Amino acid sequence: MMKKELSYALDYALKKGFQIHPNALELLERVEIKDLELTIKQIVREKSKQKRFLINQDDLEDFLGLKEDKKLLNEHRVLFDPTLKITTAEGIEGYNALFSSRFEKLKKIVSNRPEAKLLKSISLIISTKSKEDMFLCGLLSERSSERNITKLTIDDPTGTIETIVFDKDLQKIAQGLLIDQFVFVKINLGKNGGFIVKDLIVPGIPEHVSNRSETETYAVFLSDLHIGSMYFMEKELNDFISWLSSPDPVARKIRFILICGDLVDGVGIYPGQDKELVFVNVEDQLKKAVEILEKIPKHIKIFIVPGNHDPGRRALPQPAIPEKYELGLWNKENFFVLGNPSIVSLNGVKVLLYHGQSIDDVVRTTPGLSYDKPTEVMRRFLQARHLSPIYGSQTPIAPETEDMMVIDEVPDIFQAGHVHVVGFDTYRGVLILNSGAWQHQTPFQAGVGITPTTGIAVIVNLKTFKVYTKDFGSED
Repeated sequence: MMKKELSYALDYALKKGFQIHPNALELLERVEIKDLELTIKQIVREKSKQKRFLINQDDLEDFLGLKEDKKLLNEHRVLFDPTLKITTAEGIEGYNALFSSRFEKLKKIVSNRPEAKLLKSISLIISTKSKEDMFLCGLLSERSSERNITKLTIDDPTGTIETIVFDKDLQKIAQGLLIDQFVFVKINLGKNGGFIVKDLIVPGIPEHVSNRSETETYAVFLSDLHIGSMYFMEKELNDFISWLSSPDPVARKIRFILICGDLVDGVGIYPGQDKELVFVNVEDQLKKAVEILEKIPKHIKIFIVPGNHDPGRRALPQPAIPEKYELGLWNKENFFVLGNPSIVSLNGVKVLLYHGQSIDDVVRTTPGLSYDKPTEVMRRFLQARHLSPIYGSQTPIAPETEDMMVIDEVPDIFQAGHVHVVGFDTYRGVLILNSGAWQHQTPFQAGVGITPTTGIAVIVNLKTFKVYTKDFGSED
């Protein structure tokens, strides 16, 4: 039903002998304009002087300052998408291949360190038992603490070694390591025959000079819409989409939107979920998602990766939401449906998108980390150069022949979601963002004490890397 204010404004124009082009009417229906009737009167006055009695979309965009700025760059490239690379292996052989790939990729990352020339295999270290300092690298398979020592068990393709950490500072580093994380270790042979850790090094990232856009193009970072849930914030999301077409100076420079997983709420994700759904099948949820997202202006490019609630494979890495749903997003020129994780270049700025399922594993196993500070967990991923290092916990990891969760290249922006808490930080030149949620607090979240930050658009100027937030969830 047409809003009264719009109806009055159109009646005024029609009585003055004006015609309204359908594209102008469509724009007026989706753009929130204060004092709409006054605005139409001003347009009628100006065009009457020109003796032009048709109001079209170009007229409105010129008058309201909505005309797209042709000078703003909006170039994109998909640098990595796992969808077509997934070739799942099986069983023990598959996981052997996965961890071999992880080891070799991470070893290559540390190969530029001077100590890398002194690396020896674990089997050679055990057999020679040299009294000189030795260097090894591998995946941490076990960690334990007793009395005043910490024991680390490390694997490489040639064998397993147990090492002992006495130094207090090194023990603090050891306690922060993630199980299955890659480590680079300096050891020597103790008096009693044990291997004593003298230094612990993680792959980490070097101080990073980020790529920047040549123009002040803006990108919006969203995640966890959970369309289909009764807690989905439909009004707030529609308000955000209407704002994209507003005269707001920030909205006018937005050219990219990145939706980092959990587009829909899914079906059968947790016990009793059906009682919290508005749409009880995933096809209807996706149909609703398309209905909403299609309203986004066509000059904005939208990138979508899946999360653990979206249809398709839930094990990491995830391919894109399957095309079999045939609901229209896959054939639209401004929509790009990718896998999880993916890397895209936006005007030269490299953005790593990862939904963030493995945040759960890290929070559960690492003292001092919590859901209300997700960027601290994301910093650990950058330090480990891996998005899901812990195997065998809550996050399912597929036995791929290549470990596509390794962070091979350092991104300029690292985006995640999953925990429904907005956060942003920088680490060695990388902008870290967690993009919150568009779902009100659920009974489960209330029961475990999680207070989500909802209805907030996280916006980044790709030239300056200044971060803005615009709250569509507050009552004000």
